[in-house]
Amino acid sequence: MTKETLGIIAGEGKMPVYIARKAAQKGVRVVVAALKGNAKEEDFQGVAEVTCSMRLGQMGAGMKFFKANQVTRVLMAGRVQHTSVFKNLMPDLRGAKFLASLKSMQTKHILSRVIEEFQKEGLEFVSSALYLEDFMPPKGTLTKRQPTAEEQQVIDYGYKIAKTISGLDIGLTCVVGQNAVIAVEGMEGTDACIRRAGELYHKSAEKKNAVAVVKVARPNQDDRFDLPVIGKGTIQTLTDSGIKLLAFEAEKTLVLDLEEVVALADKNNICLTAI
Repeated sequence: MTKETLGIIAGEGKMPVYIARKAAQKGVRVVVAALKGNAKEEDFQGVAEVTCSMRLGQMGAGMKFFKANQVTRVLMAGRVQHTSVFKNLMPDLRGAKFLASLKSMQTKHILSRVIEEFQKEGLEFVSSALYLEDFMPPKGTLTKRQPTAEEQQVIDYGYKIAKTISGLDIGLTCVVGQNAVIAVEGMEGTDACIRRAGELYHKSAEKKNAVAVVKVARPNQDDRFDLPVIGKGTIQTLTDSGIKLLAFEAEKTLVLDLEEVVALADKNNICLTAI
């Protein structure tokens, strides 16, 4: 019987490593393409059977790598820093033709088209949360501290804003106060958005007002790419920024190191709630 093989296009962070470990524990053969500037081959040592390192845009090389290693199912996991497009983009012939054919540079459009190209070569994309379903909490507050009535109003407002910007493919996160948007996530990513909001918050004369970070999935989120993810680093950024409330979309957001994230939030009196 041929062993099942999973190909992982790995970006930055723990998510692709966790998926590789979970897959290997289930007896799945793991093959990893680590994107330069975002992931390192050595992160998968002892877990992946075969690894390679490639630059963004090397689409033809990626397809050949996976097919040569008997991969038929592929997933994308981990952050790809938007600045990598400027630093590490080095397309091969297939990649150059693909880039020239794009009608939009929005993330959703690009990744959907990438999936289409891979499928033409018999490479099927699967959920980027494969094997991590236990890290997607249902609705409810995870921490000891519950949101106050004022904070709940801020969360409700932030949810509407976050859903709007995610639908426009701007970002998945916003930071809001009472009927005011403090910061919106762009190319800089979630942590930088929170830090920027923290700086503005500390300059405000109304620092006692409730402030919330709200993170959501896109409307009609395709679980094959760009799922919302939080982890211990997110909680540390909140702590450093003086923000005590994080709300995220239930059953659609990955919380890596879930127990440790909740413990760290409790330690710093941060309310963490799935909405």
